[in-house]
Amino acid sequence: MTTRIGVAIMSAALLLYIVLVGQRAVLFIATGEPIAIALGVALIFFPLLAVWALGRELWFGHRAAVLGRTLESDADLPEEELTTLPSGRVVRAEADAAFPRYREEVEAAPEDWRAWYRLGLAYDGSGDRRRARAAIRRAIALERRGRRGIPST
Repeated sequence: MTTRIGVAIMSAALLLYIVLVGQRAVLFIATGEPIAIALGVALIFFPLLAVWALGRELWFGHRAAVLGRTLESDADLPEEELTTLPSGRVVRAEADAAFPRYREEVEAAPEDWRAWYRLGLAYDGSGDRRRARAAIRRAIALERRGRRGIPST
């Protein structure tokens, strides 16, 4: 729940930023000066890029949460009880030891979104966020294809 509150606060801050920057952009463009117009256009473009990036991340988080809830309701989430540090992070050595099992599961069934999701969780536990996000993105894509009846490639 605290994550959702944080996301809501950051989204509201971004929207406030966009409104304020949008006002400045209009003022720059209204001057008629070529450099000011260029700055005004840039001030419009970059906040729009930020909105796109935020939307993409929110959609990723939503889809990942839906898949996580699906695995949880099917009792298909990893069951290892890994030791956590006081910060809440998993002890990396334990996560690294559990990792090969999930990698082998994906190698055995590369089109199974559940295997990819569990591999993403293992990467996350090992501290490799980039690969964790990539594995979960792959799980989202595979689940979407399966839901639409599109054969995997």
